[in-house]
Amino acid sequence: MTLEAFADTIVPGEKRSPDDRAIAGAAAGDGAVVAGAVALLLTPAAGVAEGLESLMNMLDNHAREYARERGVELDGSVPPFVSLPFEDRTNLVARLVAPGHPEKDGWVALALFSNMAFDTGAHMPTHEAIAAGHPGLTAMKFANPDADGLWRFPAYSYRRQLSALHPHTTPSGSPE
Repeated sequence: MTLEAFADTIVPGEKRSPDDRAIAGAAAGDGAVVAGAVALLLTPAAGVAEGLESLMNMLDNHAREYARERGVELDGSVPPFVSLPFEDRTNLVARLVAPGHPEKDGWVALALFSNMAFDTGAHMPTHEAIAAGHPGLTAMKFANPDADGLWRFPAYSYRRQLSALHPHTTPSGSPE
C-alpha cells in the first residue's frame, strides 16, 4: 500500500474503488498505480526491487515524523504514509526529493520509475500495453503500429526528413 501511495503521489489517479486508501483520488483517470508502477518497480531489470521494503519502511517512518511535526492524526489501520492526506503526501515527497536531503537519490529513483510506468509502460511490451489500453500511452495518444507490427511515421515531426536512411538498414529497421 505504501508503494502504491508513493506512486500515486507522483502521478495521481482516481480511486479504483470507494474504499481504496492507497490511491488518494486526487486526479481524474488512471495514474501511476493503474499504469503499472508497482509491477515496474518489482521487475528485476529495474534494479530496485531488493531495496523497496527498506525504502517503504523509511517512508513510513518519515510519514510518522511528518505527522508529529504537523499535528496530523494518522489512522493506524493503514501504513503511515497511506494515512496522510494527499497534500501532506505531496509535501513530504517534496521534502524527500529536495536538494541536500541525504536520501534524495532513492526517492528520486522511485519517482522516476513511477513516471516511467505511466509514460512508457516499461514493464510490458509496447504492443501489449497499447492493446490493454495502458493509461499513459492512451493519454499521450501513442500511435498504434502498422498491420505488420512495426511503427512507421510517414509524416516527419520537423516537416522534413532529417537524414537519409543508412544503406545497410534492413527492412525491419535494424542495421545489418
